[in-house]
Amino acid sequence: MNVDKGYVDAPVDSGLDLKAEIKKLKEEKNAVILAHYYTVGEIQDIADFIGDSLALARIAEKLDNDIIVMCGVHFMGETVKILCPEKKVLVPDLNAGCSLADSCPAPELKKFIEEHPGHTVVSYVNTSAAVKALTDIVVTSGNAMEVVNSLPEDEKIIFGPDRNLGNYINSQTGRSMILWDGACHVHEKFSLEKILELKKEHPEAKILVHPECPKPIRLVADKLGSTAVLLKWAEESPYDEFIVATESGILHEMRRRCPHKTFIPAPPDDAGCACNDCSFMKLNTLEKLYNTLKYELPEVTVDADIIDRARRPILRMLEIK
Repeated sequence: MNVDKGYVDAPVDSGLDLKAEIKKLKEEKNAVILAHYYTVGEIQDIADFIGDSLALARIAEKLDNDIIVMCGVHFMGETVKILCPEKKVLVPDLNAGCSLADSCPAPELKKFIEEHPGHTVVSYVNTSAAVKALTDIVVTSGNAMEVVNSLPEDEKIIFGPDRNLGNYINSQTGRSMILWDGACHVHEKFSLEKILELKKEHPEAKILVHPECPKPIRLVADKLGSTAVLLKWAEESPYDEFIVATESGILHEMRRRCPHKTFIPAPPDDAGCACNDCSFMKLNTLEKLYNTLKYELPEVTVDADIIDRARRPILRMLEIK
């Protein structure tokens, strides 16, 4: 057994009932499983809580479990550790990165901030702990607009790392925030042409769009919002058919909550692809989750100084929203 590959590389008996064994290990070790909406359905089904990254970290804060397994991507495990420094935080695969978080390395952001003195740094939660430690206020896609609007109109702001979300906020608020040039590879890949073709095939369908998408995709949205906002709107709206322009993993929970409604994944511009997946999220598997619980590896670690500095902008956000 080793974790040189970023996950526990140990054989798993093909005859094991993995779901039963995972539940057994979880109870034995006083562990809890958190899963992001973008993970595969079988991971979501076995999780104790599913949700967006910050919402899951805040749930973890309130739990008395000794071990927290974050099934998502690496920065999400770091966010849990920031809010729960006394707990053991595990992830099934350290290779589960994030193209958006990776587009904003902390040393480069530090230099960028130094080149723009006197600016308040507002960072999306989809960032590393080191980037959060350089930040004044952390935001989510659901509250970014409200947080920015809470700042004085003449405040100079650096917003990162998602240029699409930043552009959307600038367009809605009249701000001129300086934007870091980063993006999520999943949300960047949606094809406007294919979405409009789907709309012709399903004229009654409402188009749900995440604000990380580029402007042309946002402009055709019937509802624009965070993953949680889109999920709630689909659940509560009177409409029965939806085209969903965010990572396709969310369709599992949408279909679970609304079995009588139809959810169609918006296609990317890749030839032959019908849905848009995050390959990093799909690195979370039952086999890796089982080994993670069994061996209590790999563990997410964050330096105490980074934890202290990264927690402050999250708390400042919570004071506003």
